[in-house]
Order: sequence, then C-alpha cells, then structure tokens
Amino acid sequence: MRSVAFIEERVLFSPDIPAEVNSLLQAAVAASPVDQSRAETLFLQAQALDSHCLQTYFALYKFYFFQKRLLDAERIVLAGLEESARQGGFPNDYQQLAGNLQQWNLYANECSLFYLYTLKALAFIRLRLGLTLEAQLILSTLQQLDPKDLSGASVIMDLAAGVKE
Repeated sequence: MRSVAFIEERVLFSPDIPAEVNSLLQAAVAASPVDQSRAETLFLQAQALDSHCLQTYFALYKFYFFQKRLLDAERIVLAGLEESARQGGFPNDYQQLAGNLQQWNLYANECSLFYLYTLKALAFIRLRLGLTLEAQLILSTLQQLDPKDLSGASVIMDLAAGVKE
C-alpha cells in the first residue's frame, strides 16, 4: 500500500489560483510566524510568478500589514487596485467610479469584488497611518460603490468614527 503525503493548506485563497502560486503562498504563510524574511521572499516569488493573480496582492499586503509595514502594505494595495481594475475593465480611480455608478457593476465578478475589498484595506491602512480625512473619503466613496457592504467596510467606518470623536 502506498502512503500519500498531504500538505494542509493553511489559507484557502481561491479555487482558481494556479497550483505553483498557491504552493508558494502556502509556504509563505507557514513561514510567516517563524521567518519573516523567508515569508516575504516566498510572497514576492508568488507575485513574480503570476503578477495577474490577485490573491498574491492580497497575501502580500496582509503580510506587510501584520508586520506593521504600512507603507509597503499601501504600495501593494495600490498595485492590487490597479491590477483588479485593469482585469475588470473599469477605471482604477474610485471617485471616478462613484461618479458614474450606473456604468459599472462592482458585484459582477471576482475582480470587482477584490477591488472593493482592497479599497477597504486602503482605507484601513490610511486610518492606521493617521490620514483620517483620506480614510474617511475612501470610506464615504465605498458606501456608494458597495451599498450592500459586501466588502465589510462598515467595520472600518465604525473605527474611523471612533477616531473622529
């Protein structure tokens, strides 16, 4: 009888993620608590392997955020917003999107939902950087772009309201 080794996936990124990218991301997640340098290298390798894979942006900006490297996280968030808008065929400028809502269905697919979720991340990062007014502008725009709150931005809105008081 043959034995089969199973590697437990620590994070389910997406059912459509390329296997090689997923392997690198899983290894990076496993390395994160014990070797941040190795984890970062693996996250960057995954992104270099497939720069169109939105999950690589998500994993990398979350890694940087948890490492308290907010400027690095912000840089990756901005790149992720640009890539998801490119893939989704809509403008990257969230204010432009809000000004022409009838033209775009931001609940249509994974790219547009990623955009909303990542825009929420940008608001949270800006809030953590002390850029409260910028964060509130993003959150106000998110209310228009995501009236169903599928991104969960209302949680960050509550945090921002607490900062304002």
